[in-house]
Amino acid sequence: MLLSVSLAFVVTVVLTGLMRRYALARQLLDIPNARSSHTVSTPRGGGLAMVVSFALMLVAQVLFGGLEQRLVTAVLPAVLFVAAVGFLDDHHDVSVRGRILVHFLAVAWAIYWLREVAFIPLPGQSLALGWPGHLLAVLVVVWFLNLFNFMDGIDGIAAAEAAFVAFAGAWLALMSGVQDLAFALLVLGAAALGFLAWNWYPAKIFMGDVGSGFLGAALGIFGYAAVIANGALFWPWVILVGVFVTDASITLARRFLRGDRWYEAHRSHAYQRAARRWGHLRVTSGVLLIDLAWLLPMALLAAAFPQMGLLIAVAAYAPVVVLAFRLGAGVTEPADR
Repeated sequence: MLLSVSLAFVVTVVLTGLMRRYALARQLLDIPNARSSHTVSTPRGGGLAMVVSFALMLVAQVLFGGLEQRLVTAVLPAVLFVAAVGFLDDHHDVSVRGRILVHFLAVAWAIYWLREVAFIPLPGQSLALGWPGHLLAVLVVVWFLNLFNFMDGIDGIAAAEAAFVAFAGAWLALMSGVQDLAFALLVLGAAALGFLAWNWYPAKIFMGDVGSGFLGAALGIFGYAAVIANGALFWPWVILVGVFVTDASITLARRFLRGDRWYEAHRSHAYQRAARRWGHLRVTSGVLLIDLAWLLPMALLAAAFPQMGLLIAVAAYAPVVVLAFRLGAGVTEPADR
């Protein structure tokens, strides 16, 4: 297991370097414009390295290490389809409807294979979601993979967040005795770290839609798989993704209520506004600090006291929501239009 996790990191580092050479040769560049948060033309599409590394390690573990085949059957085709449409979009624009359709089909495949009913712990009881829970899960995971794409706008933030959530999720899975899920999350986290070696400020390559869609889909599906395995992990997972969920949700809600085209590129996320003020490095580091010093302890607390999970989640989100509003999430300036 440790060998596969280590290889995921090394293979991703090497493949990302090769992807950078490929992007430069093909002039696959993210060129700065009025809505960009960067100022230098930078190769994009490097997220493909994470996809390949992750897929190779999971298939190898199924063949030689005894990893549960059903988990891989649910997750791998889904994230590969999402990554494929992202790769196409990085090279040739794919319509929003086309991307969303693929996202729904891919996530529906994963939820179908996971099948079991999920339970959500509430004060004094547990709520069985039943078959409507599967439909809700598809909607939530599709939303999450798209918000992950929205939040990939400054150096290192998406890869760092993915590594944090994957490793923290693996820790929670190990505590619950769900070893196969823990292994898959460790591989995902290692792949994200391998890409981060190239994407940390100043970024030498961007992950592109192929990477952000892949990470969002993988984390969303694994989160649902964790809840199926142990309902007590629902609120901890909700807490772990607090920064991205809060910023994206508030920003897009404000844009939607104003009548803006919320799905178009913009610079009004809280993290983007903060980056213009303090720089990419400080903002990405600040997000990691919030994750490690606040959200992770609260997630562990929710795991220890599942019946209090809702209240703990509300307490965990409260300062993050306040911070997002203070930073002006969704507030549009003339330069952001």
